[in-house]
Amino acid sequence: MEALFAATLGLLTASGVYLLLRARTFAVVLGLTLLSYAVNLFLFSMGRLVGDVAVLGQGGNPADPLPQALVLTAIVIGFAMTAFVVVLALRGVANLGNDHVDGQSDGQPDRERLS
Repeated sequence: MEALFAATLGLLTASGVYLLLRARTFAVVLGLTLLSYAVNLFLFSMGRLVGDVAVLGQGGNPADPLPQALVLTAIVIGFAMTAFVVVLALRGVANLGNDHVDGQSDGQPDRERLS
């Protein structure tokens, strides 16, 4: 179970970092979202990965509620961050006419910086 969970976290993190390094704004937004999902799963795993742990009630071995509260807070912050980045990307497309992170088209150097 732990190996599958670690592989999933590694895949989400690697995919998120790869998409963050792309030149398109939509890929950057998806990369940030995947990276925040990976962090949320990591925080949630800090509470324990066993199935017989009681969250509420009179169980003998209760789960730690702090990681669950941190994940709920991170979900809200991640949603607000994603909405802000989407609006920022749409504004960049409206102002620049393309969706590249640096504002330049494919293969065309910045003439103002070269001169």
